[in-house]
Amino acid sequence: MVRSKGEEFRRSGLTLGDAARLFMSYPNAKVLLPVTGAAVAARLAMGRFGKKDAAVIAATVAIEPFVEWLIHVNVLHLGPKRLRGRTVELPSSRKHREHHRDPRNPDILFVPALVPTMAGIAGINVALLRKPRPALTGVAASFAFLTAYEWTHFLIHSSYKPKTALYKTLRRTHQLHHFRNEKYWFGIITPVSDKVLGTYPAKEDVPPSPTVKTLGVTEAA
Repeated sequence: MVRSKGEEFRRSGLTLGDAARLFMSYPNAKVLLPVTGAAVAARLAMGRFGKKDAAVIAATVAIEPFVEWLIHVNVLHLGPKRLRGRTVELPSSRKHREHHRDPRNPDILFVPALVPTMAGIAGINVALLRKPRPALTGVAASFAFLTAYEWTHFLIHSSYKPKTALYKTLRRTHQLHHFRNEKYWFGIITPVSDKVLGTYPAKEDVPPSPTVKTLGVTEAA
């Protein structure tokens, strides 16, 4: 019997290789990996790595957890708003709420509008860094983190069982975010931002949330 992607994603005994092959069957992975690889290869081909490149990479590593946290809290969890008598909502927020309703569905856990997102990331790096070498370093590092985010998030929601202490921690805290209380544990790649910003409590210190699936939004029938 041929399994669907969802069935394969949730099946017992899923290996890391199985998860990787399934990940690569999705459009976001098919875009992210070759584009990230091309950006890294292009930067390597330019050569002349210096202190500015090191500073760009260090800055990217330092701010990524906090950018991730800010987007998760202020964009993905942003509910519908009333504007001039109409209810409006960001498509990314609506899709993220769908993900909370059905967290084991692999078809709805990827970053929406990936290509515009990547174009925006590239544009920010070029605008801030200006010179070609450090700008391309920033683009390559940013794309690498975006790829890591997508892969980690995919793996956390799959049935793959953690083997390392870090991954066990990431999987456990993200499950707490989805199944105990949506107001805590926002980090995906690392819990650093949660620990710094006060959203990393002990499980026992936080009551179960009645809105963990809906994010406090009642859907129209």
